[in-house]
Amino acid sequence: MHHALRFYSSNQEFVIRFYMFGAKFTKLPVIGRLVRAFMKWYALTQHSAYILTPDEAKRVIDAATNVAVGDCKCRKVFRNCDNPIRTDIVIGVGYDVFTEVRREEYKKISKEEAKRIIDECSERGLVQSLVKCRGEVYAICNCCTCCCVPLRLRRDYGIREVWKRDKNAVNKFLNSVERRTDSGQTG
Repeated sequence: MHHALRFYSSNQEFVIRFYMFGAKFTKLPVIGRLVRAFMKWYALTQHSAYILTPDEAKRVIDAATNVAVGDCKCRKVFRNCDNPIRTDIVIGVGYDVFTEVRREEYKKISKEEAKRIIDECSERGLVQSLVKCRGEVYAICNCCTCCCVPLRLRRDYGIREVWKRDKNAVNKFLNSVERRTDSGQTG
């Protein structure tokens, strides 16, 4: 089982508050450079997100074996807007971990329902992102500009690696699903 993701799923609220708390140190002289360097390293190697178009998000959903939805922790914790909360779509390893660890909150949904969530969020101006932990994709978030932790880390603290556009992100995900399917694992 994916231990880092299991820890994150159990402690999401604390972790995202900790990210935002730590980011404030990037503004301090001298120590700020060290904190920013560490956060960039962390984003590159541990936890980050790729900006998607709605169509790309739907392609990811189509390739997923199972799909579930739960609460967006960024909006639930920071409450800076009135965008919908129930928009965190988990797939792949995220489906396995989140539906086990947070089984009361994350519920299996159809791919069509997940695509409706993408459409509704896109119409509201939310941006889809593909989130990964230690190289494995686990969720599609629907990010707002006022609550989304990766977006705010990028915009407000200059940690660009945490939330970025990679035109090949979806193809990389689709290739990894295909490799797992060929080897008998689920996607």
